[in-house]
This record gives sequence, C-alpha cells and structure tokens, in this order.
Amino acid sequence: MTAVLDREMHIEQTNPKREVLKELDDKGTRYAILSHRWGAEVSYEEMTGLMKMEKGEREEVRQRTGYQKIIKSCEQARKDGHEWLWIDTCCIDKQSSSELSEAINSMYRWYQNAQVCYAYLNDVDELPRSTGLYDFPMFICGLNGPEWFMWGWTLQELIAPRELEFFNKDWAPIGNK
Repeated sequence: MTAVLDREMHIEQTNPKREVLKELDDKGTRYAILSHRWGAEVSYEEMTGLMKMEKGEREEVRQRTGYQKIIKSCEQARKDGHEWLWIDTCCIDKQSSSELSEAINSMYRWYQNAQVCYAYLNDVDELPRSTGLYDFPMFICGLNGPEWFMWGWTLQELIAPRELEFFNKDWAPIGNK
C-alpha cells in the first residue's frame, strides 16, 4: 500500500521495476480490504505494468475512477495504521484461470481475516436526515438506496468482516457495522 502511494506521489521518478503488489498469507498478515461496486477499474496487469506504459496510456489509467478508488483506499488504510490493503480488482490476476478460481473460493475467508473492511458507496453523497428509528433500513433497502446493498456478491462482504466501515463517494465515513 505504501509502495502504491509513494509511486503515485513520485510518478515521474519511480523505478519502473518497483514492486507495488506482494503476495502474503492472509492468516499471518494484518490488512484492510476494500468492498465496492465495479466500474472503470484498474486490472492486476495495469497496476503492475503502470510504469512500463507510455505516458499517455499511464495517464488514462490514473484518471479512471477505479484508480482514484485505489489511491483513496490506500490513503484510508495508511491513516488507520494498516501496512497492507487488498482490493479484488487489482490484486487478482484474472488472466490466470487457476488464480481467479482460487480467489473466488477464498473471498469469504479473505474478508473474514481482514482487520477492517472498507465499503465504498460510490453512489452516496450523505446519509438521509433521520426522522425516526426505521429510516436507515429504508435507505438501505429502498429503490434509491446504494447499489452496494442491491448486489448479491456483497452479502459475504457485509457479513464476513469483523469490522466494516462505510464511506461515501467522497471517502467521508458514514457508518460502520
């Protein structure tokens, strides 16, 4: 995570061979993990090959909302004192069918073993003003609620982590579980 932020801060001077992703054992490592809806994401190949790209291609990747999400979640993890952060979109080599299969089968455990899970709600500005005890469940389940709660895949990301922190589209904390 620090390597990603350092690379971003010194993008023009960074060694193209600098390692930004590292494989670690999830049981012996303290880490944060990101739960989010996919959009214009950055792949494993793009994340590891960013510095080898031509400047124009590199800038296109860095401008994507998915790249900004990586940077903001790394900043949050560092602020919270975590050395490592796991993000599915850029930490799984989807070109490898065996790695993808292992990842799908390991997801629940990875969310369960994380110290904290950051749930990024890209479609939430702020929580609605509460007028009563039952407003928040309506916000979650309503038709205009966050897509994150409508997506079946995030169910395991809701129940597995011991600590879950919700962030709005501006990375402001809006709640926890």
